[in-house]
Amino acid sequence: MFAASVHAAGLPDTGQTTCYDGSAMVACTAANSGDTAAYPRQDGRFGRDAKAAAGTLTKIGGGAAGFDYSKVANNGSSLAASATLGTAATDWACTRDNITGLLWEVKTTSGLRSQTHTYTWYSSTGATNAGNAGTVSGGTCQTAGRCDTEKFVTDVNVVALCGFTDWRLPSLPELFTLVHDGAQDPSIDTSYFPNTIAFYFWSGSSYALHPTYAWSVLFQNGETYGDKKTYGGYARLVRGGQF
Repeated sequence: MFAASVHAAGLPDTGQTTCYDGSAMVACTAANSGDTAAYPRQDGRFGRDAKAAAGTLTKIGGGAAGFDYSKVANNGSSLAASATLGTAATDWACTRDNITGLLWEVKTTSGLRSQTHTYTWYSSTGATNAGNAGTVSGGTCQTAGRCDTEKFVTDVNVVALCGFTDWRLPSLPELFTLVHDGAQDPSIDTSYFPNTIAFYFWSGSSYALHPTYAWSVLFQNGETYGDKKTYGGYARLVRGGQF
């Protein structure tokens, strides 16, 4: 028996643990980022990331910088950090963010959730598509005719990934919580999100001013973009209380 929903509880930090000293990114000190420095009050000096760098941050699981992740099996059980990806019931398939409470799909190298599959943005629901449903099956994926975001969500829910059937595209703010500003190519914690292509991943958020577009995150460097719904981008699904 699995809970119907997991509600988000907080926000992670950015993963930025260094500071700019005028010429390069270096360890944060009062001299280079203190209140009276030339470049004061930089991100790397504050929050969970700074505590992690100082060795004073307590985590439920693991993860780079101030991130806190745990691995979850195909059957929904919790796993050790050493668990490996696979198709068996007790193999790793999802990652829980212990800060937001969200559960994320982990990409694989083959099959339904392959890292190479692309999807056009499509939603038949007027409440989410801002008046433009998008493009039906214009990507490249495992099954012809199933290569848009709505069908991908349906297919993952049919197999009850990690024991759940309420998977969805993340909102833009949710997707952005995965960005690791201290990493590039891809800008994500690859220990808990392996097989991540350093390219555009769709959010479920339409671009309100231009409904033929939807928001995405570029996991090469963590930037956000509005992309045409006809574009073949990547997708990573999430479940839990939306924010």
